[in-house]
Amino acid sequence: MSDHHHKETFVTKYIFSQDHKMISKQYLITGIVMGCIGVFMSMLFRLQLAYPEQSFSIIEAFLGRAGEGGVMTPDMYLSLVTIHGTIMVFFVLTAALSGTFSNLLIPFQIGARDMASPFLNMLSYWLFFLSSVIMLLSLFIETGPANAGWTIYPPLSALPQAISGSGLGMTMWLVSMAIFIASSLMGALNYIVTVLNLRTIGMKMTRLPLTIWAFFVTAIIGVVSFPVLLSAALLLIMDRSFGTSFFLSDIYIAGEVLHYKGGSPVLFEHLFWFLGHPEVYIVILPAMGIVSEVLATNSRKPIFGYRAMIISIIAIAFLSTIVWGHHMFVTGMNPFLGSVFTFTTLLIAIPSAVKAFNWITTIWKGNLRMNPAMLYSIGFVSTFITGGLTGLILGDSAIDINVHDTYFVVAHFHLVMGVSAIFGMFAGVYHWFPKMYGKMMNKDLGYLHFWLTAISAYGVFFPMHFIGLAGLPRRYYNNTAFPIFDDLLHINKVMTIFAIIGGLAQIIFLANFFFSIYKGKRAPKNPWHANTLEWTTEVDHIHGNWAGEIPAVHRWPYDYSKIDENGDLWGGQDFTPQTVPIRDGEEEF
Repeated sequence: MSDHHHKETFVTKYIFSQDHKMISKQYLITGIVMGCIGVFMSMLFRLQLAYPEQSFSIIEAFLGRAGEGGVMTPDMYLSLVTIHGTIMVFFVLTAALSGTFSNLLIPFQIGARDMASPFLNMLSYWLFFLSSVIMLLSLFIETGPANAGWTIYPPLSALPQAISGSGLGMTMWLVSMAIFIASSLMGALNYIVTVLNLRTIGMKMTRLPLTIWAFFVTAIIGVVSFPVLLSAALLLIMDRSFGTSFFLSDIYIAGEVLHYKGGSPVLFEHLFWFLGHPEVYIVILPAMGIVSEVLATNSRKPIFGYRAMIISIIAIAFLSTIVWGHHMFVTGMNPFLGSVFTFTTLLIAIPSAVKAFNWITTIWKGNLRMNPAMLYSIGFVSTFITGGLTGLILGDSAIDINVHDTYFVVAHFHLVMGVSAIFGMFAGVYHWFPKMYGKMMNKDLGYLHFWLTAISAYGVFFPMHFIGLAGLPRRYYNNTAFPIFDDLLHINKVMTIFAIIGGLAQIIFLANFFFSIYKGKRAPKNPWHANTLEWTTEVDHIHGNWAGEIPAVHRWPYDYSKIDENGDLWGGQDFTPQTVPIRDGEEEF
């Protein structure tokens, strides 16, 4: 396979590449571009929330007629919220996070030359790219992009005549998501088959790094739940274009009675959230795997409770598929059914808590190396606990009914899912950048990036809990019509300032990232003194990963600071790679 590498053209190597390493870079760069667009959108609509009816030239410059006079229209506000949510949840946190690190690490860490199907892998990326382009093109059509919220509930999403964004923009949203789901399923099936079939000699499932366990289980969740969203999207297209009424019934528009009978928008909610809640864990599990690896490596300690961590990943995967109803407590759900969903929701807190306690115990009394990847991993644990605790409140149906449509929910899911997953992604980029590009990122810029991002994230989302408890509704374009909320406007201003600082802080990351690719210091083979297999390959990439035979595995990946019978470090160093045979008298773990 390495001979074939020299015959590759520019197109086959950098564009239509079938090498998992190049595809991971394609996912990452595409995700960074989509992330920048999503964050910029949030900065625009936060200006509207903090300074309603005030004129900003930047709004007119970017939104054109929808921001005439420097003030965005209500429809454009809804569109920005919709596309921001869609981009961040699906295109950044799902595709970019899983696509980048599953592609990079699965073959490397299990000891495989490549994915089980490199062609399917390439196809998966290009479908993701196509869906991204269609989603962005919807921003430029005359009637505007979809604006029914990222959850696209009917009837707004099902009736093309409902509001401006219900027309062509909504159709493009649905087409984009259908292609995106096809891409995700191709990738997930490839990851599952690769992990099951292509592990190197000695790589038992109980010797897999927790990163691989997380990616593997994430892929299984995706295969189970994504087809349900696809069915919802297809049925919605039929309602919109072919006169069916799966999700519509007894609809009036401007006094006119429409012909739809017998459907129910609540059916759509069931289908959407059957993907929507597992989606939370499709987003967060890869970040959990990355953080587990980074914390153990930079604490110079074995991960605490390795088997408990695996069991908790599997438990989270199972429970995530039976809790979707907690998003629907306000739909008039039967109280008994609500109590069932409350129970399963509170149950899922147990494996999540196991992981949090194990991360803290891993760090405890470790020989900590506080590089940027470690800081982001600790930041992940912090935001995951902060956001997770509010999940216990929202999981209780009696309380959720009171705060469901307020900013309390926005605070919860942005902290536990959005910020936590982004922190996990940043930890992964800083940790595996030397593997991806053969260069080191600037550590000082990494520190500056972390502190500005972490402080800004809490500055934006922590106050939302309090304005939510005060009753401020989410999704409203303007709250000045309600004098009761006048005193909360200054809090919105503070949050907006933090949002702008946090958004601008990402310029530091972008500069560090792209400068380091070309001008960064050359990375050594194993810069972090880690144990996993990817650090046994050469810095200069070849298609096939290892020039000779693939190394065999003899131990689990977390043998850090191992002590021999004399009380000294094994081999005089505080790490023992997986390729080192078990010594006489040594226990594996």
